[in-house]
Amino acid sequence: MTAMTPAVSTRAQWWLGFLHGPSQIYFQQNVITGILVLAAFFVADWRMGILALLGCLGGILGGQACRFPLSSVGAGMQSFCGTLVGAAVFAALGGDNIWVYPLALVGGFVTGPVTWLVNALFTRTGLKVFNLPYTTAPFVIVATIIALSTAKYAVSSPLPHVTNDPLTAFGLSILTNVSQVVLVDNLWSGALILIGLFIAGWRVGLAALLGSVVGTLTAFFAGETMNEIANGLANYSGVLTAIALAVTFIKSSVWSWLYSVPWIIVTAIVTLVMHNAGVETYTWPYILTTWVALIVAHFIRGLKRS
Repeated sequence: MTAMTPAVSTRAQWWLGFLHGPSQIYFQQNVITGILVLAAFFVADWRMGILALLGCLGGILGGQACRFPLSSVGAGMQSFCGTLVGAAVFAALGGDNIWVYPLALVGGFVTGPVTWLVNALFTRTGLKVFNLPYTTAPFVIVATIIALSTAKYAVSSPLPHVTNDPLTAFGLSILTNVSQVVLVDNLWSGALILIGLFIAGWRVGLAALLGSVVGTLTAFFAGETMNEIANGLANYSGVLTAIALAVTFIKSSVWSWLYSVPWIIVTAIVTLVMHNAGVETYTWPYILTTWVALIVAHFIRGLKRS
């Protein structure tokens, strides 16, 4: 069998990075899942899809510039944060101005060095004992900087009124929680992503549903408005927390699933606090909660890191 040339190997890994990056937002390395996540962007708005792809490309370039292994690029680990940055650019600035497209590319590129810094913090300091993932932290750092520095150009996007009925809000939130992870408020997009998660693994899809349901119930009791809940803004981060703790960063078992539930609730509460504080939320509630949960899990017998 003839070995692939370095150029061909690099090209192949870059293509894989484009497809695995979107799926890695939900911790999956699956081409079909990645395609469905990309499709979810385009279903919401074709301009958002383009910006997500540009952010993805920027992440790949930034990862290469920071000398991350080519295998890591192909796995999507250097492009998922860039993909989210591209989506965040659209959410904040829309897609009408031509300058937002190079901004998404540059923002995606910057996630490369930010990823290196966050990864260094967790692997070259005393924190390394906890084996913490950098997860979506590079995305929220870059996206927050972009949002704050371009605030005067931000598009006005008032939250559409959907319903005041609790049962309707609950039903809608099951899918919008999933789609809002990637800053999309669209039932069809949420359905596409959820299908992709079940394709990646039934436990992954089930964990996403667990996070969505538990988070929404917590949001009800915490006093979030029906409209916030229906639009998926009350606990999309809980979807990530559930997948992260039940099946990804902790070896999946009965105990990991039970362990994830109180942290999903904490994620919803952190989300409410950040909303009330009026700060940029993005996936911070998931990130902060999951880091604390993994540190606590380090000291609990029966919970094994995967």
